[in-house]
Amino acid sequence: MPTNAKAAVIVFPGSNCDRDMKVALQAAMGGDVIMHWHGDADLPDVDLIAVPGGFSYGDYLRSGAMAANSPVMQSVVARAGRGVPVLGVCNGFQILTEAGLLPGALMRNAGINFVCKDVTLRIDNAATVFTRQYQEGQVIRIPVAHHDGNYFADDETLDRLEGEGRVAFRYCNPTGAVTREANPNGSRRNIAGILNKTGNVLGMMPHPERLADAALGGTDGKPMFDGLIEAIAA
Repeated sequence: MPTNAKAAVIVFPGSNCDRDMKVALQAAMGGDVIMHWHGDADLPDVDLIAVPGGFSYGDYLRSGAMAANSPVMQSVVARAGRGVPVLGVCNGFQILTEAGLLPGALMRNAGINFVCKDVTLRIDNAATVFTRQYQEGQVIRIPVAHHDGNYFADDETLDRLEGEGRVAFRYCNPTGAVTREANPNGSRRNIAGILNKTGNVLGMMPHPERLADAALGGTDGKPMFDGLIEAIAA
């Protein structure tokens, strides 16, 4: 059913999941999604901003570092500060940490190899605008595809994230147990996705847009987009 919600996907040179993100959002919205070029600082008035995966600027210098200084990012940071939901996936997560919207950093995978496979995630906080259609403790299957997905933060930051319920997803085995074997990249405490302090910014390495339609082999990512659009259209 069409909604009045407005969403924008930020497009960088090197983005390769921007159209996948657009398709997933359009399916949930029943309407069009703005594809906004990173060089245009004048971001339209939207209810949701998505920063997609890919290899912005070819991952030169450091993944997400150059994109975080693109003209549009000042507007993204400002909108996030006003409570607009911002979803960053894979390279988008890297960009959000580089822009200071989320704490920590994404480093080279512990195995030094590019990882591309399905992983299982545990929902550790279902009381967010991004996870509202999941259940806490639910285990879902979502693909990953990254070379620099090893989430790092110091112990004080990690304790704060845990204590404030800001860990949204963790890598786990199919039964929900958080194990070293289930961690595809070495991320500290098996963290796969985190929130900002106010809960309106989510960064995650796995790609929910790649498993949001049965034709893609599963729909475990679909509740994220359906819940998001339901929330911002309310």
